Amino acid sequence: MEAARQLIAGRDNSASLKYESGMKSRMLGNGLTVSAVGYGAMGLSHGYGAAIDRKDAIALIRAAVERGVTLFDTAEVYGPFTNEELLGEALAPFRDQVIIATKFGLGLDEPGRHGGPNSRPEHIRNSAEQSLRRLRVEAIDLYYQHRVDPNVPIEDVAGTIRDLIAEGKVKHFGLSEAGVQTIRRAHAVQPITAVESEYSLWWREPEEAILPTLEELGIGFVPFSPLGRGFLTGAIDETRTFDSSDFRSSVPRFAPANLKANQSLVAVVKNIAAQKQATPAQIALAWVLAQKPWIVPIPGTTKLHRLDENLGAVEVELTESDLREIDDALARVAVQGHRYSEASQRMVDR
Repeated sequence: MEAARQLIAGRDNSASLKYESGMKSRMLGNGLTVSAVGYGAMGLSHGYGAAIDRKDAIALIRAAVERGVTLFDTAEVYGPFTNEELLGEALAPFRDQVIIATKFGLGLDEPGRHGGPNSRPEHIRNSAEQSLRRLRVEAIDLYYQHRVDPNVPIEDVAGTIRDLIAEGKVKHFGLSEAGVQTIRRAHAVQPITAVESEYSLWWREPEEAILPTLEELGIGFVPFSPLGRGFLTGAIDETRTFDSSDFRSSVPRFAPANLKANQSLVAVVKNIAAQKQATPAQIALAWVLAQKPWIVPIPGTTKLHRLDENLGAVEVELTESDLREIDDALARVAVQGHRYSEASQRMVDR
C-alpha cells in the first residue's frame, strides 16, 4: 500500500520503479498472460467527451507500459477508428511486451448499418484487415465480437475467427456482452479466451450466470467500467452535468435523481477505503480483483495520477472479512437507474 500511496502523491520516480517491479500478472483462458489490471483506452478519444491531445494520450499509454501494464483495450468504433490508430502508434515500440485487444462487429462502413451489429464473415475479415493496419501489427492478440449479431449464427462468427487464427491474423477469440448460450455455442467451435462485459460494485449481474459459465469452461473475464464509469471514485454527485458528447448524458443511472440516490453506495466504498488507507477507486478495483483469479479489469483514465491510483489497487488486500462486510453493506443498497439507454440495452445479448 505504501508504494501505491507514494505513486498517488507523486513523490519521486523511485515509487514508480518500486511499483513496476511488483506488477502482478493473471491468465485469461488457456494461455494468455496479462497484467492483473489492464487499460481501457476508449475514453482517450471516444465516449466521455472530446478526445484528449494526441501527444498527451500517447504519453499516458506509454506511462502505463512503463508501470507494467500489458493489456490494452480498444475497438474499431472508438473514434471511430482513431483509437486503434492511437494505440498503434503509442505501442509500436513495445509490441513484444504488450497484448492489444480490439473488437469487430458494429457496422460502420456500410450504408444503413452504421452503429448496428454486423458480424457477417466478410465484414469480420474486412474489419480484421483494417484493424491490423491501424494497430501496426501482424496479428491481433485478442479479437472480441463487440456485440452479438442476431442475424448471424454465432457458429459462423466463431468459425471465421478460427480461420483467421489459422491464417496467423488473430491469436485469441473473445466475446463482449454475450449471454451464456452464445458463449457455449461459440466456444464449441473456437475456444474463447476472454469475455468482456460490464462488472463492478454497482453492476453485479454477471455473477448470476456468466461467471459460473466462464469458470466451468476455463474462460477469462475482462470487466469494463469497473469504476462504474467514474461514479465509484466518489467524484460524481447529483450536481454533475455531462456534455452531449459524453455518453453518460443519455444513461439513466447518471440522471441527477439517480446520482443522488446512489450516493449511499459511494458512502459504503468510502468507508472501506478509509479503513484500508486506500482510495474509493482502489477499493472498487480491489473488490473486482478479489472475486476470481482469472478476472482482469480494464479501467480507463485520461490522467496520469488516476492511472497510478488505479494500478495501486493490486496492492490493496481485501480479506474474507472485508469482502463479507462489503457484501453485507451492498445488500442494503438499492442501486437506481438502468446502466444503458434503451437503444444500447437492446444490443446486449442475455
